[in-house]
Formats: sequence, structure tokens, C-alpha cells
Amino acid sequence: MSHASRLTRTALAGIGTALALVTLSACSDTDTDADKNKGKSTSSSKPADSGTGGTKEKSPEKKEESKKAGAFKGNGTFEVGKDLKPGTYRTSGNSSTSGCYWELAKDSSGETDSIIANDNVTGSSYLTVKASAKILKSNDCKDWEAVDPKATGSPKSEAKGDGGMFKVGLDLAPGTYKSAGPAEGSDNCYWERTKDAEHGIDSIIANENPEGSAVVTISAKDAYFKTSGCADWKKTG
Repeated sequence: MSHASRLTRTALAGIGTALALVTLSACSDTDTDADKNKGKSTSSSKPADSGTGGTKEKSPEKKEESKKAGAFKGNGTFEVGKDLKPGTYRTSGNSSTSGCYWELAKDSSGETDSIIANDNVTGSSYLTVKASAKILKSNDCKDWEAVDPKATGSPKSEAKGDGGMFKVGLDLAPGTYKSAGPAEGSDNCYWERTKDAEHGIDSIIANENPEGSAVVTISAKDAYFKTSGCADWKKTG
């Protein structure tokens, strides 16, 4: 399958409507009485007793909200620069029956020509949102979270054949992997090596729709490996 034909199919398959959903301490000062004995005025800005005033510690709810500052819901239409910042985001845990679909657009016209990139997701998806984009739509996906570009992990030597996108060096170790080909009940095994998560034609390093067993070497220089409809992949070298 060619790059262009796959992207066109994806774009026409998933276009739909979305519901907009936008997600987003208090300090108290205590005054001290005047020193009547000495007849001198005292400042009301004097630090209050630590047990009753001053700046209060953030509640657990505020801490959790701060921790999720780089996250947004899996359902909604979001404005880049207002509802979410440019950067790379990840959604995971999507099933083939949930119909997770995302779409990045250059404007809010809703027209096909405004689509920059899109995808129907099973498993995980990474998406880099650039400042030039205006709208991000997400339908029936698990919530998104910001990805730390400096994050490290313990990359695995196997990948679910329908697992979606894996970040090389973080989720999946580089090397040579083998799959039996299309998974049972699947008529379309697809794999893709990419240099970024922008999902453009130029992002693709190599891809294939194997009809039988498949072998692919994932380079340490690759950014992501994407797989859908395949039997599980196992590292062989």
C-alpha cells in the first residue's frame, strides 16, 4: 500500500463530529491587633501564625490538577494555543471497538481540505502538535497526556501486533523483529517506521502490508514503530 492511499483512506474513514470539552490557591492573611501597651501601630502584613494563616498548602485536588496540566480529554474539539500547548501527546488503551479517532486541522471549517493529519487508533498513538495547527479533534479516545521528550524507560523486546505506536528507546528496543503476519481474524496487517509523530507522508521511513510472515529491523534512529492487525512482534536480533 502506498503512503498516500493509506492516509486518504484514514482521513475519509474517521471524519465525524465531536463534543467540545475544555478542562482547566487561596491565600489568607490574618491581621494582628495594635500594640495598645506601647501605643505603636503594627503592620497587618506581619506573617501569620503558621497554624492558622499564611499561604495554605494546595489541596489534593489542586495537586492532581497541576500534575495533569499537560493532559486533555479523549472527547472534544480543542484550540491549539488555548486549550492545549504545542507539543507531543499520547493516548493509550484504545480498543478496536471504541472507534478512537483524532484529527489535526489548520482551521475550524470542518472541511476535508483543512485536515493536516488524522488516524483511527487501536492501542496507543503519539501525536506531535505544532504551533501552526489550529484545531485538534478527538473522538472516543482515552485521555491524552503530554510526553516528556527527555523521558526514559525500560524498552521491551516484544510488541502487540495491534498495539498502535511505540516510541523507540522508550516503549520498544531497537532491533530486528518478526511477526507471523496478519493476526487471526484480521485481513490487514500493517507496520510502519517513522521519524516523528507528525503523521505526514514525509514522516514515514518505511511501511508494509505483509500477507504472510513479516520481518522488520527497527533502527535506534527511528522515532516510532506503528503496527495494526498483525500477530505479535518478537525481537530476534
